[in-house]
Amino acid sequence: GLSQYSSDPRTEWDLSAYSTREQVLEAVRNLRYKGGNTFTGLALTHVLEQNLKPDAGARLEAEKLVILLTDGKSQDDANLAAQTLKNLGIEIFAIGVKNADEAELRQVASEPLELSVYNVLDFPLLSSLVGKLTRVLCTRIKERSHKETAGSSVKDTPVNTGPQLSPTDLKISAVTSKSMQLAWSPPLRPPKKYRVVYYPSKGGTPKEVVLEGAVSSLQLSNLTSHTEYLVSVIPVYDSAVGDGLRGVTSTLPLSSPRSLRVSELSHNSLRLSWKAAQGATHYLVLCSAAPDGAED
Repeated sequence: GLSQYSSDPRTEWDLSAYSTREQVLEAVRNLRYKGGNTFTGLALTHVLEQNLKPDAGARLEAEKLVILLTDGKSQDDANLAAQTLKNLGIEIFAIGVKNADEAELRQVASEPLELSVYNVLDFPLLSSLVGKLTRVLCTRIKERSHKETAGSSVKDTPVNTGPQLSPTDLKISAVTSKSMQLAWSPPLRPPKKYRVVYYPSKGGTPKEVVLEGAVSSLQLSNLTSHTEYLVSVIPVYDSAVGDGLRGVTSTLPLSSPRSLRVSELSHNSLRLSWKAAQGATHYLVLCSAAPDGAED
């Protein structure tokens, strides 16, 4: 399976999409690069919530491996999301290119780091890692599978958390031009934390707030006016991530000045007056000679 990310993660294909090497290689050849930001924490959460579920092809008995490929430092908390995956027995291999942060790669990756962290100076050099990484991955899968059959305990990834771990009934209220109030019903088993992620639906930088598990409401402020926002509320447990709640709401437009009037005309001046716009601190007045005017 493969997901690509910037501000918003995107599943390119699920674990169950292809069944032959040739099909996978053809899919890679047809992959279109997704530029943009580097929200690695959001991407790792997407992999857990969307890609490692049975309906995406994840098998309970199979080892779970995530290979992270990044060329920059994360703009959100990648460590928290990575720790959630690792607590579930999912191994993370971190590969950095160009401007990747070596310290962050080591923080995100699973132990032993000498086998799970790789860094190269440019994209063409990735080809030098393929042979070694393939051997390491295959060896790790065999080792873990052998431990499991020998009777050692290996954590199963919870694949269907159900209502016990998932909040419900997201309500968005008190919407203004720059704020909104979120509230939800907590799951039967309160989580350790909530991750609240919100960003403009037409593209923009995602922002994230982390709340204690006892809290079930939040006011979002400093928003952009007249903008549709996507909101996700994701419960995080010590050993699982519950299904997230999602909502869409638009902030109100800013109020406008009204009833523009012109008076006291002379050969080189005029007076303008208008009804005030609620909340405005300044006005910018532009004028130019019509129709093709000289200077403003």
